[in-house]
Order: sequence, then C-alpha cells, then structure tokens
Amino acid sequence: MAERRLLLDSTLDSVEVAETAVLKDAQAIGFEEEELHQLGMAVRESMVNAVVHGNRYNSRKKVRVSVIRAPDRLTIVITDEGEGFDPNCVPNPLAEENLLRQSGRGLLLIQAFVDEFQVRCVEPRGTEVRMVKYLAKAS
Repeated sequence: MAERRLLLDSTLDSVEVAETAVLKDAQAIGFEEEELHQLGMAVRESMVNAVVHGNRYNSRKKVRVSVIRAPDRLTIVITDEGEGFDPNCVPNPLAEENLLRQSGRGLLLIQAFVDEFQVRCVEPRGTEVRMVKYLAKAS
C-alpha cells in the first residue's frame, strides 16, 4: 500500500491540486476512464465542500487530503478544519421543494460515484469525508 498526503490551503486552486493527485494514483492502479471521471467528480465535490462550507475560505485553515493506494482500491480521506455538520440535517436534494435549488447535490453525487462514503466530525473541529472506490477486475 502506498499513501500520499497533502496539506492544502482553503482555496479553489486546492480543488484542482487534490483532484490531479487522486487521478494520478487512480490511473496508476488501473482505473478506467469512466471511473476516473467519477473519482474526479467525487474529489472535486468533497474539496469544494471542505474549502467553501467547511473552512469558509479561511486562509488560516487547511484541508488535509490522504490518498491510500491498494492493489484493489483507492481510499481518499479529505478533512477540513471547519465547524462540522450533521449530514442527516442536509436537505434532501430530491425533495420537490429542493429540486430547483442551486446547491445541495454534492453529497448525493459523491455517494453515486464511490463504493463507500462516510462523513464524520473530528476533534477538536472539522469534518472528515472518507471515500473508497474499488477497482473492477476484468474477468
């Protein structure tokens, strides 16, 4: 297993840095183009959430990204230093009253694009998002 760790600023430029790093590792273990696209979208959504909603662009707060490469999977952990949130309190983006809202679909997209998805609060503050994508073996 190989692990890459990044400590990134709370800027939208960091979204690109994280996505590029994850996709490099994903390509190295053999993910196909469609899976790479899905991983890229999941990382992008998670990073935007960390920078915008978690750290609120605060230049004193960082986003930690950990990418763990195994022969059969890629695990991505993104942690911000924000106030944290309860994912159960996020409005359902598929509810009729929320269908036309501009935001609120990120968590739903992430869940659709990865095989495992967990959100938890970390101490002393922050939110950790853990995503796992398994490599489909050709039969």
